[in-house]
Order: sequence, then structure tokens, then C-alpha cells
Amino acid sequence: MSGGSGAGTAAADRIRAFPFPFAQDSYRYSTNLGPAGQPVQTSTGRWGDSVLHIDAGYAAELAERRAILGRDPSRMQVLPHMRPAAWDAMLTLMQELAATYPDTMALHREPAGRFRWTNRRRGIDQRFSYGDPSTLPQAPLAFIGDQVQEDIVLLDQREGQLFVDAGLVCFASNWSFGFDLGMSFLEIHGPVPRVHDTGVITRAQQLLLRLQPDVPYRRTNWSLAVGGHLDLSTETYPEWGPGRDRIHEVDDATFGAEVHLRVEVQHLLRLPETGCVMFLIRTYQLPLEVIAEVQPWRERLAAVLAELPEDMADYKGFTAYRNRAVDWLSDRAASGSVD
Repeated sequence: MSGGSGAGTAAADRIRAFPFPFAQDSYRYSTNLGPAGQPVQTSTGRWGDSVLHIDAGYAAELAERRAILGRDPSRMQVLPHMRPAAWDAMLTLMQELAATYPDTMALHREPAGRFRWTNRRRGIDQRFSYGDPSTLPQAPLAFIGDQVQEDIVLLDQREGQLFVDAGLVCFASNWSFGFDLGMSFLEIHGPVPRVHDTGVITRAQQLLLRLQPDVPYRRTNWSLAVGGHLDLSTETYPEWGPGRDRIHEVDDATFGAEVHLRVEVQHLLRLPETGCVMFLIRTYQLPLEVIAEVQPWRERLAAVLAELPEDMADYKGFTAYRNRAVDWLSDRAASGSVD
């Protein structure tokens, strides 16, 4: 949290816009879908005004994505039948960016199916012909993926189901985009506990199948994670996995700094030209030491973690240190060291 006034301002902005995900003292899986673009007030500020969100981490997160793709190009894949959807997604995201950040982003339609895209944050001024890859410096999904902090998944709709057939995913949380490519929505959620008995996944798919263009929806997802890494894909498990097995051995100060509440804000949009569903995943993280500074967050997170069923904690990957996290948060309240 140190490092000068700029770093302090960035940290304060990160707390103000953090999408704290709990409305009550317990948590169960649900469809958890609501209209996008509705701001949510929190104890520190608000979030959710727009589909896309650029913050102080923009340059660093895009640089990290480029580094990940450089090491592992399989994090972006587009099955051949999804190439039109990739163009559709790119143009849709450009329109969202231009509408949300008109001071720095602009999309102009020119004659003969040409466009001019300007992103002054990235120093980009690019003319292109829609559908013509020779007019872009990268494939369309790679080009726009280097300008948004969200991961992008494209789902094809056929035979009454949704299939993950394209995407650019560098910040997965304990899953693999490459492994899931080509799988159905129901298959991907097979390992999630409780959701099939309760019908949550079937209901979610039915809602997504009924999505209309220009009516985006959103939901949140959450977990605890160690180390603050954005890339928690199964491909990199040897880099981050051992940390969660050893975190119970560290002192309290290190525990509070290393264990993070990780929240995903997920947006779902029906693409207007191809009818595919675009699934955007934006990841936010705050360490427990920061969560503990906000009394309502500290108390609620402790209550949720204490009450969470064991199978859900195990699936989310923090069984080994769940009790320590509850005790750590409760001790901060008991000591009165933060309010």
C-alpha cells in the first residue's frame, strides 16, 4: 500500500471499486444473474456502472496477459466456425469501450465496411475492414484482448445447448480454457458441487439461451487465493498451488498480506451479428489485511467462511486454510486494531 501518492491513490481507487460479493452471512451457489450496468453501493464506494471497467491496473494487467500469451499461445483459441464471432466480439467490445470511455476511445464507421478505431490509452489508431484479417495487426480476439482487462469466452449456441468454442483466457481461477474448449456449458460445470441437484446450472443455461442483444446480464463469483496471482490456471498450478498448502505455516502478518479475496465480475452478452454468447470475466483481488480495514466486510467474510459447507470450500481450494482465515478475521475484530 506504500510507494508514494500515486500508489496510494491507486490503492484507494481499488478499494472503492471492489465488488464485495456477499449480501448476507452465508453463501450457496445460485444463478446469481441480474441486469448489467446497475451500480452497486458498497461500504467503500460502488461498482458495476458499466460492462467494461478500466482502472489503475490497466497497463500492468495487459502486459501480464501479453507475457502469458507469449509463453503459452494456447490461452487464445478460436475454432474455425467461430471466426465470425471473434469479429463480432471485437466490434461489440470496441462499441462498449467507446461508450464508456469516450475521452480516450472512439469507433468511427467509414464507407465500404471500414472502421477507424482509436484507443489513446494504448496509442492505437487503426483502420480496418470488418472481416478482413489482413487489415489488423493481430487476429481480432487478440487485438481487442490487448485492450480490455477482462478475459473473453465465446459460446456457440446449437442443438439447444451452449458450447465453449473460442476465447482468450489468461486469468483463469483453477481451470483450463484449453481443456474446456469445445465442451458444453453443462459438461464444464460437471465438477461443481451441489449445482446439479439444485438445478442451478440447467436454469442458468436456459436463461443464457434466452439472452437478447443489447440486454447484457452479469453475476459474481468468488474464492480465496494465495499470493495475489491473476493467472491461477491449471497449466501453472506448480507455480501457485504449493503456496496454498504452506500458507498455514506463516505468521499472522504474512497470512493477511498473502491470502486474497478473489472476486470475478462476469458479464454475458448476446453478440448481435452471429448470435453467439460472449462471457466476460474481470478479476479483482484484495488481501485480507485490506478487507479487514472495512468492518462490515471483515465481519461478513468471516461469517461466510465459517458457515460455508466443506464440499464448497474444498472445490474452491481453500479448505487447508479456511479455519485460519476465519480466526484471523475474527482476531482483527476482537483486538479492535482496525475499524
